[in-house]
Amino acid sequence: MIHFKHLPEEIKRDVFYQLPVAFSPADPVSMLQYALGAALYVPGVNEGVATAIVNRRYPQLTSVILCLEDAIGDNQVKAAEKTLIQSMTIIKEALEEKKLSQEDLPLIFVRVRSPEQLQKLLNKVDKLDLLCGFVLPKFTSQNGMDYLHSIYAANKQHGTDFYAMPIIESPEVIYKESRLEELMKIKAIMDAYKNSILNIRIGATDFSSLFSIRRSIDCTIYDISVIRECITDIINIFSRSETNYVISGPVWEYFARTRVLKPTLRESPFIAEKGDLGREERQHLLDESIDGLIREVLLDKANGLTGKTVIHPSHITYVNSLQAVTREEYEDALMIAGSESGDKGVLKSPWGNKMNEIKPHMNWARKILTKARVYGVLNENASFTSLF
Repeated sequence: MIHFKHLPEEIKRDVFYQLPVAFSPADPVSMLQYALGAALYVPGVNEGVATAIVNRRYPQLTSVILCLEDAIGDNQVKAAEKTLIQSMTIIKEALEEKKLSQEDLPLIFVRVRSPEQLQKLLNKVDKLDLLCGFVLPKFTSQNGMDYLHSIYAANKQHGTDFYAMPIIESPEVIYKESRLEELMKIKAIMDAYKNSILNIRIGATDFSSLFSIRRSIDCTIYDISVIRECITDIINIFSRSETNYVISGPVWEYFARTRVLKPTLRESPFIAEKGDLGREERQHLLDESIDGLIREVLLDKANGLTGKTVIHPSHITYVNSLQAVTREEYEDALMIAGSESGDKGVLKSPWGNKMNEIKPHMNWARKILTKARVYGVLNENASFTSLF
């Protein structure tokens, strides 16, 4: 897969200083963990998902999660498991018949309901070998070892390379009196299987439900203080440079227009890029309530999160566009990484607007250079809106 493959070549030539590179499940986890971008959740009973992938209905789609948990009813589990096998069979046949190329196959994950269901699916590995991995809901210190050891054992037995994406969303984590102890226990389990962990996801919807909260379209998840506080602690435990787990942004669940507060999406970047057409494009984003999504993704990035769970295909382009690296970020990162030998302590940015401190900014620079490979580097005169 490659991000922004759906854009015409002339647009990409105008927008990118450095084009994004292709990635696949065979790439090192150090690169792949940043590549997921907008991960689209699809209910496991959706019988059309395989056809949509084969026909490349959403060419901007690079990662998809087939959900066998909260996205389906309790009485739909068997039907969803059956649909999953059928979907994988359809996709595999399309690959064999050259109706679909590996380059157009998104990273596919399955969100299971329990360790028991995970093991049940792993027993059918010959039918599910196209999967990139499994999303593990309500991951705790009680079930985490069962989840991760099952994946490790299946990989060892069958020669597969399934990844795990635990979702932190349990009461033990959101409740303050047990949070840090539980997070440290979870981290110890993950550390034991670190090579299998692709991404950590945050279940903000499940967290909110424990307090009878549902954020409105006028709020980001960071405006909900009890959730923000918990996300802060998750970042603190798992994003430290010595372990450097990649954490994905929580789901944005709105795609229809209902608002009370005034939009905060500035007009000038759109007009500067595209004039009157840009003004119309901005209005479309406001009409579809995309400005709230954009604001939350920017806050995700500010807090060190990469990518996001999405529930509608219309969100994919906006999330992925905001992952692209600016020319200024890229050149600062190159300068910092190029001075790793230690002969310099601080350097003036090539852009003349800041100081680059080599040691304090080194971890940031490495992350930026990885994201630059995956999402590309924007030209100096381009912005994220160029990719919308």
